[in-house]
Amino acid sequence: MKIIPAIDLMDGKCVRLTQGDFGKKKEYGADPLETARFFEDQGLRFLHVVDLDGARTGRIVHYRTLEKLAARTTLQIDFGGGLKTAEDVRIALDCGASQVTGGTIAVRDRTAFLGWLERFGVEKIILGADFQGERIATDGWQAASEQTLLPFLTEYAGHGVRHVISTDIGKDGLLAGCALAVYREIRRSLPDLHLTASGGIRGMEELEELAAVGCHGAIVGKALYEGLLTARELGQFQESFPREQVT
Repeated sequence: MKIIPAIDLMDGKCVRLTQGDFGKKKEYGADPLETARFFEDQGLRFLHVVDLDGARTGRIVHYRTLEKLAARTTLQIDFGGGLKTAEDVRIALDCGASQVTGGTIAVRDRTAFLGWLERFGVEKIILGADFQGERIATDGWQAASEQTLLPFLTEYAGHGVRHVISTDIGKDGLLAGCALAVYREIRRSLPDLHLTASGGIRGMEELEELAAVGCHGAIVGKALYEGLLTARELGQFQESFPREQVT
């Protein structure tokens, strides 16, 4: 299982929101590169970067920061937030992202999202399936769609999607535990999906449970920044998985 620390970017700084609320922001560092290098030094190999300004405005904003992170670390970066067009995807990939995530676009413009899969390949595109209750959220979690989680995932799996990041918005930033039962059901229903869990993860026991369920990755944010988990122990946990199995 990939252990993936998160860097959320707002005004060029590392921040965390609570339940996606832009009014509940806490800054954790002014230099994203310094933060990313620290994660790398502790043995972590992956990084989840969200362009919060992009998510709010509907256009990619922090591509230069992405370019710096990719050029000056060896971390494999997945990038999301504000990607609405194929040109946005191209910019993110050209700036060094290993993968990009599309969430709102997958709800609002199915044809466009499927076009991304065809143009860039299923290994480059992650389906963002963030949910509140059972409903898929859009627009940087500011709106709820009519689509529900499992049918949404099932439809896109039928179109070749292989990679999914799914965040329980109701748990995100609260350090109250992750939606383990939801992820277990997704794995049972769609075992071929590479599922990355996100939201509410607070300790090593949960990471072990997510690995046992068969999640392909787990994103760790606030628990890392607040010291409930350390980058060193996450790096050591990552190294407990055979490297050839974690790509």
